[in-house]
Amino acid sequence: MAIDYNAMDEQDFRRMLRDFIAAECPPHLINQARRVNWHEARDWFLKLSAKGWLAPAWPVEHGGMGLNVEKMLAYHDEFDSAGVARHPDIGIVMLGMLLVRFGTEAQKAHYLPRILAGEDVWCQGYSEPGAGSDLASLRTSAVLDGDHWVINGQKIWTTLAQDSTDIFILARTDPAAKKQQGISFFLARMDTPGITVRPIKTLAGDAEFCEVFLDDVRVPRDNIVGAVNDGWTMAKALLGFERLTHGSPKFAQMALLRLETMGRELGIFDDPSFAGTYTQLALDVADLTATYARFAETLKGGGALGPEISILKLWGPDLYQRISEFMLDVAQENGSALGPTRFGGAEVDPLGYYFLSRPTTIYGGASEIQRNILAKTLLGMPG
Repeated sequence: MAIDYNAMDEQDFRRMLRDFIAAECPPHLINQARRVNWHEARDWFLKLSAKGWLAPAWPVEHGGMGLNVEKMLAYHDEFDSAGVARHPDIGIVMLGMLLVRFGTEAQKAHYLPRILAGEDVWCQGYSEPGAGSDLASLRTSAVLDGDHWVINGQKIWTTLAQDSTDIFILARTDPAAKKQQGISFFLARMDTPGITVRPIKTLAGDAEFCEVFLDDVRVPRDNIVGAVNDGWTMAKALLGFERLTHGSPKFAQMALLRLETMGRELGIFDDPSFAGTYTQLALDVADLTATYARFAETLKGGGALGPEISILKLWGPDLYQRISEFMLDVAQENGSALGPTRFGGAEVDPLGYYFLSRPTTIYGGASEIQRNILAKTLLGMPG
C-alpha cells in the first residue's frame, strides 16, 4: 500500500528523509561543486528509485510521490541541506512531466517506467550554435521519409549527453512556417546511427556540456510527442518546467549553506560586515523560496506557467552568483584554489561554486531575454 506522504506531519516527513540520506547517500555525492556523472550517481539513483522517492512531483499513478507543494519544498530542502549532489535528472524533472501532460498512453507506459528504473537516461536537444535563448530560430530539420523522420542539424550545451541513452530533440518540420510554428518534438536513442557526441570542457575542467551532431538520423514516425508542427507547445511547457527548475531556490540554498559553514569555521559571524551581507543573502533566499512555492503550487494544481515564470529564472541564478561571489571574498587568498579547501574543520570549494554559477544566467534562457519577456508581457512595454 502506497504511503500518503502529504498526510504525514512535516517534521516526521523531514526526519524520515534526513535519516535515509544520512544512512544511504554515498559520501562522494555530498557537497559536490559540479554536476556528477551517471556512473557516480547510478547506485544512489537506483536506491531512490527502489524507495519510490525519485520523482517527487510525478503523480502516484505514474510511480511518483505525488507531493503537494509544502512537502515538495520540504523534500528539496532536506536534500539540499544535506548537500546531496544533483544526479542526472533530465528525464525526471523535464521529460517525465511533459509525457504525463502530453504523451500518448503508449508513450507513458513505455518511457516512464524506464526513466524510473534508470534504463533510459535522457538529455535535452534544444540549443543550437545559432539558437540559444532565441530557441525559435533553430535550424535542425526533420523530414518524413516513409515510416521514419530523418533529422539533420547540430545541438550544443547538451548537458551530460555523453552519459545519456536517449535525447529529446526540437526540429523544424515545416521550413515555410513562422518561427514558432513548424517545429516538432522528437524522441531518439543516442545509439542511433548518425548521432555524434563531442564533450566540451568547462572553465573548471569538467566535461559537463556537449555538442551533438545529427547526420541523417532516422527516428521512427511515432517517436513524436504531441502533434506534428506543434512542438512549440511542447517547448513552452518544457521551458516552464526548466525555468522552474533553474529558478529553484536549491542552488542558492546550497551555496548559502556552504557560506554559512565558512563563516562558522572562520569565526566571523561577529564581524558586522560579514553578518550584514550574509543576513541579506539569507533573506533573499527566503523570498525566492516563497516565490518558487507559488509557481510550484500552480503547476501541481494543473495550471499553466505563464510568462511571469521568467522572474524565477532571472532571480534565482542572479542570487546564486551573488552568494558565490561573496564566498570568494570570504575565502580571500584561498578563493583562487581549484578544488575543496579546508576552512577550520570543514572543506568547501568556493571557486567550484563560482564556476558552477557562471552559466546559470545564460542557459535555459539568458537573463536579458527574461527581462524582455517580463517587460513586454507584464509591464506592457514595447518590444
